[in-house]
Amino acid sequence: MYKEINLDKIDIHAGSPTEEPARQYYFMAKCREWVREFEKKAGRRPCFFIQTFGCQMNARDSEKLTGILKEIGFAEGADEASDFVLYNTCTVRENANLRVYGRLGHLNGLKKKNPGMLIALCGCMMQEPEVVEKIQKSYRFVDLVFGTHNIFKLAELLYRRIEEKGPVIDVWEGTDAIVEELPARRKYPFKSGVNIMFGCNNFCSYCIVPYVRGRERSRSPEDIIKEIRGLVADGVVEVMLLGQNVNSYGKTFKEPMSFAWLLREVEKIEGLERIRFMTSHPKDLSDELIEVMKQSKKICRHLHLPLQSGSTRILQKMNRKYTKEQYLALVDRLRAAIPDIALTTDLIVGFPGETEEDFLETLDAVRRVRYDSAFTFLYSRRTGTVAAKMEEQVPEEIMKERFDRLLKEVQEAAGEAILRDLHTVQKALVEEVDTHESGYLTGRLSGNTVVHFPGDPSLVGSIVEVSLDEAKGFYYIGTMVTAGAGLAEG
Repeated sequence: MYKEINLDKIDIHAGSPTEEPARQYYFMAKCREWVREFEKKAGRRPCFFIQTFGCQMNARDSEKLTGILKEIGFAEGADEASDFVLYNTCTVRENANLRVYGRLGHLNGLKKKNPGMLIALCGCMMQEPEVVEKIQKSYRFVDLVFGTHNIFKLAELLYRRIEEKGPVIDVWEGTDAIVEELPARRKYPFKSGVNIMFGCNNFCSYCIVPYVRGRERSRSPEDIIKEIRGLVADGVVEVMLLGQNVNSYGKTFKEPMSFAWLLREVEKIEGLERIRFMTSHPKDLSDELIEVMKQSKKICRHLHLPLQSGSTRILQKMNRKYTKEQYLALVDRLRAAIPDIALTTDLIVGFPGETEEDFLETLDAVRRVRYDSAFTFLYSRRTGTVAAKMEEQVPEEIMKERFDRLLKEVQEAAGEAILRDLHTVQKALVEEVDTHESGYLTGRLSGNTVVHFPGDPSLVGSIVEVSLDEAKGFYYIGTMVTAGAGLAEG
């Protein structure tokens, strides 16, 4: 959690500290002087714009980047026509990379009109050496490049760019460092993501994340609890605990502890109403965790449990370390313990070597589990992964045909799942004013489904009771029954 620092009291003419986070406070103060000089000359503060690609962990990283820039003195811009533009990138699928390259072409045109504009790239995509090489060769107008391991160094790297007047590239191969107590600016005042660990040790054969995020490293429980207590004191009622595989939290400590233990400790925090977490790897989801979820009054009744494929043969090729039968048995245990749990998943179509029979196994698994929703993806060949070198790459036309069949099955199951709570009263966290229907609010249920209902904007951030009157396929239309923050989840 960030402790308030008066940057004006830092001696920027002294040498830079070597310890973190003091070193970053020093460079934040140095950058603030540059911001003040900019304001004197331009008659306004410089503005920044951050575009986030990818997962919730990237979104949380962007909140930290935003916090640093605002502490320095930047104003937040509305779009890419800003003085400092930063893309926080994702590289899970090839399309994510292509989107960034496409946006860079647009930024080049903006920079020609505003030569003083600064452009930065960070995140997972920057951990790929061939990407950095391409940027240096084809996108020389980019000013700053850094990766996933040194997000905390934004102020230091920005100051280097200002001083050196040339491109700065600082990408680390890996790190054991976890730098605490830097500023962050949340998108929502009433809910927040909280990183509990970084990196991944699973090495699924299709996935590049372990190569760009590094090995697993867990934050200390004391730092996590301290951060959440600070968030609650600042008005947060819901947290999402984030990690590439939260179920393996604490395994790398000298004295290992379990994710279930951490959840029990988080639940004790007074004023916190809701707890979510993602992502869970099926191979590490323990009976202890299921029991904690069953007994909890705060953990939301939703679990994202990626299946990826219903074929045990393909799961082996994916290095997922469970079989279809083990996954289905896990689902049975979850539903026996928590009958009202909402299950969502990830599914990949067209993994190398996938036959029609393998695909039918996936359809069978979807029919048996009846997911509330699913993220379905065409297999994306990622250079540097084991799967990229596999033979029997599935032709695109076959992938797309299977994808359409799978999507139909997923939508049918989701349409049935949403009927489970129809005509009941549920608690919803009001997240925003409805953008489509005047006079309506948008809330999120414990099971992660959205409900739209009439209400006053003053209720945003509150937990209210809503009657679920009508199911619309993937969301509800409802009527508010009672209102008031502090209602515990049932």
